[in-house]
Amino acid sequence: MNPPRALYARNGDIAIAYGVLGDGPIDLVYIQGYVSDVEMMWECPQAAAFMERLAGWSRLITIDRRGVGMSDRFSRHELPPLEDAAKDVLCVLDAVGSQQAALLGHNEGGQLCAMLAATVPGRVRSLSLYSTPISKRQQEINEGGTEEAISRDNADWEKTFGEPAFEQGMFSSLLPSYLHDRDLYAFFSRLQRHAASPGSFAGFIELLYGTDISGILDAIAVPTQVLHRVDDGVNPVSWSHKLAASIPGATFVGLDGRDWWPFLGDADALLDEVERFVVGSPVGHGEDRTLGTVVFTDIVGSTKRAAALGDGPWKALLSEHDVIAKREIARFSGRYVSSTGDGLLALFDGPARATACASAIASGVRDIDLEIRAGVHTGEVEHVGSDIRGLAVHIGARVATLAGPSEVLVSRTVKDLVTGSGLVFEDAGEHELKGVPDRWRLYRVVS
Repeated sequence: MNPPRALYARNGDIAIAYGVLGDGPIDLVYIQGYVSDVEMMWECPQAAAFMERLAGWSRLITIDRRGVGMSDRFSRHELPPLEDAAKDVLCVLDAVGSQQAALLGHNEGGQLCAMLAATVPGRVRSLSLYSTPISKRQQEINEGGTEEAISRDNADWEKTFGEPAFEQGMFSSLLPSYLHDRDLYAFFSRLQRHAASPGSFAGFIELLYGTDISGILDAIAVPTQVLHRVDDGVNPVSWSHKLAASIPGATFVGLDGRDWWPFLGDADALLDEVERFVVGSPVGHGEDRTLGTVVFTDIVGSTKRAAALGDGPWKALLSEHDVIAKREIARFSGRYVSSTGDGLLALFDGPARATACASAIASGVRDIDLEIRAGVHTGEVEHVGSDIRGLAVHIGARVATLAGPSEVLVSRTVKDLVTGSGLVFEDAGEHELKGVPDRWRLYRVVS
């Protein structure tokens, strides 16, 4: 097969590079971890053979996430949270005319694929996750690491990016079976420098360590397999056991080997499992239940204000409130669901946009001398006509009741998914939510 030439799909002003190879009946999206380059990867014989085999039974779509490879580059502070990266992938699928695709994701690419499977299950045939952490920071701490060590190591990676010391340390974990393969070593050395800069690499490391997908896993309803090499020196196999146990109906596949890249080592064993699973898996579920982010708002002191103004002026003020709120919901690509009397319920497919929208509404209504409180939560929602139901809706409402005037409170699930968004939070403590099990850690939006 001739390697594909990079093409571009656009998400607004952002250009996302992708390649297409093969004409099989199943669309398969492969999203790599660490760094990638949709053209340069074909210069590696092992990677080329891996992708050619995938393309032998599928229409293979490879993608460079924004910030790396041939996609638009950014500084370390501009890399996107998962929800924006998911939109990038959907733009590629739209560009190639794919209505539904199987997803194969590796490391942080697997986290992105999990986000897509949870939020747009109608576009996902099946989900294959290889060496994918749930929360790399928390899982390393559980394995005996410390915050200080993680911060020190990540700072060292950035300082030495592109230097021999960086490559020796990184490659000893990523491809331990090939350390004496000079050609492969030279390829990965060149790939790193072409596919990322020190700043974008540092940004991706921060995204990886700042992202926690534990809150979305039980919302994944598409057929899922979790693959892991049992002697992987980067992500311990126990992490994938936990990942598989956290996704309803997921199967775990343990593979021999210690090399982190899927196309190194016994790649055929991995490919056998993926092909068997994807080709034989049923089409993914519909969209009656999806991952969503709910926003509840409530006007502070509404009863007292209504009594002071009288029915007519109060209704007029409520109408102004609704205009401002609906304008902001549309601006942040959300959906107005319903009025709650003195507030509203809105639904978003991304927690960062939902949180930013709640803050914008709080700021906007102050111009008409109103204050709101808002609660934001991400979880599985059930779509019933134009309405939504489910525990996530109930939790969002309870979070909103705990907010103060002009305050936006979010659940920990929201905070863990918006790394890279620029949003800043402060700890608002643990709380009991009426009618909801356990205690919940909440966070206050401060920027």
